[in-house]
Amino acid sequence: MSVIKSISVGNGDMFYIKHGSSNFTIIDCNMDDTNKKEITDEIIEESKEKDIIRFISTHPDEDHIHGLKYLDDQIGIANFYCVENQATKSDETEDFKRYCELRDSEKKAFHIYRECSRCWMNEDDKEKKYGSSGIFILWPIVDNQDYKEELSNAKDGKSPNNISPIIKYSLQDGVTVLWFGDLEEEFMEKIKDIIELPKADIIFAPHHGRSSGKIPKEWMEDIDPKIVVIGEAPSDKINYLSRYNTITQNTAGDIIFDCYTNNVDIYVSKKNYSVDFLKDKKKSDKLNGTYIGTLEL
Repeated sequence: MSVIKSISVGNGDMFYIKHGSSNFTIIDCNMDDTNKKEITDEIIEESKEKDIIRFISTHPDEDHIHGLKYLDDQIGIANFYCVENQATKSDETEDFKRYCELRDSEKKAFHIYRECSRCWMNEDDKEKKYGSSGIFILWPIVDNQDYKEELSNAKDGKSPNNISPIIKYSLQDGVTVLWFGDLEEEFMEKIKDIIELPKADIIFAPHHGRSSGKIPKEWMEDIDPKIVVIGEAPSDKINYLSRYNTITQNTAGDIIFDCYTNNVDIYVSKKNYSVDFLKDKKKSDKLNGTYIGTLEL
């Protein structure tokens, strides 16, 4: 069993996975003075019995690293995963400076790329003491010319959106989930024929669900998602994906996915939010979430 939480942080992204093994994964960070202590305290509490804690940064835009310095100061990030890059900013915030320190650290940084492997990320240790986290990287292919151009753009201080990796999390006999960071439609169209994406039960729409992050039709047909989570982009910029079952974080608030064999129980923090495509298994509400139904896999 594992728990995935998509935290409602406004116009940005922040997730964590509490794995069934002795792993805990944080993906991106967007906190301010109104919520940083509450969110960080929750992460500390939820990860306290885990031995391996990693932070995956999709890319260094402020809405994905805001509060990183505070988080690092509180928990001491020892495993920092990101694509290898030399992104720069004309106006360097304290969070971007901390991102660069972690990114460039010989001891803490692990650079991710398609089919990379690492003990406890997607490999068991010999003693199977901590177990694998079930995380796999599907993109980038680092020698791809379009990707190299995006790395160059980021180095020159332009948008780093398209250096975002595609991340897969899968639970044995359970859910498969995809993250796309802030990949943009035009870039995904360039690379859509280079990689095949697997079927997935839940995907987090790129670029917070903006129309500018529309996933190519060919990919969506291959993925065939049962749920698309739409992030907290401004409502007039959202691609609502009417052909698919969606959960919209603007109105759902925090979203909690309790994942176990062949099922995912789903909870949200907004009490009046509901959908009509989930199975009602009469689960009790949690202290931090209202049960809205179960996704049968």
